[in-house]
Amino acid sequence: MASLILASASPRRQAVLRHLKIPFEVHLATCPESVRPGDPVATVGQNACMKALSVAKRHPRSVILAADTVVSFNGKVLGKPKDYEEAQAWLLDYAGRSQIVYTAVAFLKPGRRDPDLFIEATSLVFKQYGLGTVQDYLDRVKPLDRAGAYDINTCGDMLIAERVGSYTNVMGLPQSIVSMWVKANLTGKDA
Repeated sequence: MASLILASASPRRQAVLRHLKIPFEVHLATCPESVRPGDPVATVGQNACMKALSVAKRHPRSVILAADTVVSFNGKVLGKPKDYEEAQAWLLDYAGRSQIVYTAVAFLKPGRRDPDLFIEATSLVFKQYGLGTVQDYLDRVKPLDRAGAYDINTCGDMLIAERVGSYTNVMGLPQSIVSMWVKANLTGKDA
């Protein structure tokens, strides 16, 4: 099997790959992330592709897996909060409302210019809660490095009432997409 590089330091993305028993190395992308206001699909797609291409410049003989996750809420595209106050404001806004989490996954094989790109969406409905719950959650989880300012797999039940779609998509790497692509592309004779 060709060497797989994950273009992310996210422990949640790494956990998904470990769960799938896919060997990988981590090399970080060196490109800025952008937000296209009002267009979460274009935002994650562009960012994932740029991350894959950034890492491929330094590792042209490896297969690159890059991902990007954003939250679409109330007509806005939300990435990572800039600070505690913004995280608190976002989480308070979510109470009793729904949103969609988008993750793009870009796979780039050696010698290719364009990554294979897949985008998954998961809908979430948040519980009714107040400032005390939000402060308790932020103190426990410290999710400033996560899209939308929360982490579904670390005390997510404090905030989230219902999910429709992939759990691992909300973690930042949809397991079914990764598994399907790896089986189709890295387990045959050409790998």
